[in-house]
Amino acid sequence: MEKQAITSNQHQLYYQPKDVWVGDVMPYGKDGKFFVYHQRDTRNPVPFGEPFGWALATTKDFVHYEDFGESLLRGEDDERDQFIYAGSVFEANGKVHAFYTGYNREFLAQGKTSQVLLHAESDDFVHWKKSEAALELEPQEGYDIRNWRDPFVVWDDEKEEYLLILGARKGQDKHLQTGRLVKFTSDNLIDWEFKGDFWAPDLYTMFEMPELFKIGDWWYLVYSEYSDGNKILYRMSKSLDGPWLKPKDEAFDGRAYYAGRTAFDGERRVLFGWVPTKDQEDDKNNYLWGGTFVPHEVYQKEDFSLGVKPIDEVGKSFTDGISLIDTKLSTIDTREEKTLVEHSGTIFNFETTISFDEQLSDFSLRLYKNLETDESYEYRFNLDEGRLTFDKNPCYPWFQYMDKGLIRPINLRPNESYNLKVIVDDNILTLYIDGIALNARVYDQFGDAITITATNGSLTVSDSKFSNKILK
Repeated sequence: MEKQAITSNQHQLYYQPKDVWVGDVMPYGKDGKFFVYHQRDTRNPVPFGEPFGWALATTKDFVHYEDFGESLLRGEDDERDQFIYAGSVFEANGKVHAFYTGYNREFLAQGKTSQVLLHAESDDFVHWKKSEAALELEPQEGYDIRNWRDPFVVWDDEKEEYLLILGARKGQDKHLQTGRLVKFTSDNLIDWEFKGDFWAPDLYTMFEMPELFKIGDWWYLVYSEYSDGNKILYRMSKSLDGPWLKPKDEAFDGRAYYAGRTAFDGERRVLFGWVPTKDQEDDKNNYLWGGTFVPHEVYQKEDFSLGVKPIDEVGKSFTDGISLIDTKLSTIDTREEKTLVEHSGTIFNFETTISFDEQLSDFSLRLYKNLETDESYEYRFNLDEGRLTFDKNPCYPWFQYMDKGLIRPINLRPNESYNLKVIVDDNILTLYIDGIALNARVYDQFGDAITITATNGSLTVSDSKFSNKILK
């Protein structure tokens, strides 16, 4: 019998409607508002229990949401869009358009293609009219008929045509790294011509949730993949024709953040991904599909690569904050630890400024710590190896159960100051530093202290602020 997952849905800040799990998000931004189209999985059974369409919620601040329920309705059980998988939303020719993946879980057994691309139009972002079968875009010859999904449409100014890209695979062997992005072009959004591969790097089994956007002179290609780390990655290029350059840090987050797309509301660009839950709400079990929506603001750095930072209003939603005493940890060949907060609660915002000397080998931030048993969750910054990891501490008898892709490269330099911020919403921990983020899903609250450690050197902690009260 398949295991059933449970959830408390106690999140006060991050978006997860009661008794459902948020799947892929198809965001659209306009005039300071974000339209958060998303899938809702009931996990009856786990996962993809009952067929779903696209639900809609809107927000301006990622703290308050207006919920419209199901917006783009799924088809009947015998139709090609029994499930409405991912796609994209945009405006053109006076209409709102949705290009989406129709999936029917019964079709393969019937010898039919299970995934096709479909289209719908709306006048108000809420109510949709599906197009006729003439707009159906099926898998092309030589491509996997089971993996043909997540279309994204963008206007190409240089060629004066619409470009549609989607995730696909060559051949039918799912074990081979033949994942690729393919493309169609059109000048009217009705007649589409298949143009073959858009990008085929032979690096992944499959591409999911591809997206293209431009900032200044640079195009950015964002995508998710599940065969080499389960992460949201990106590439950059001066042209839609490539070549697609790999930045030094290609990921926005870690293993516990997936299927993200961005949207621009005229003021800022935000990444919409979800933090997965774990089977049976047990830290040692595998991740499940879907979970809770968590946003990151995306920005362009001086070298034109991308970074992420917290949503400003999310931090400001915490009230009655307190300032903590500055502290310095100095040690030689030992680890020193100091308690910053004894009683954090289960929802809080913590930020500080850190700096360190050339000798420091690592430092860490420990959350939900039990001061008597020494158990906690820990973000550890290994400066010698240039990586950030998340795990339980002490790990025994875990032996790195948590450390399944919750790793980020870091490039923190001595004698410089860095802002470190952590937002905790029940069982979701989100850390930001130096343009990177690392989310984690946890289920054991050992205690509620926050401590900081330093090993083999000096670490200065200043301008620390803490709040566990939220105003919504």
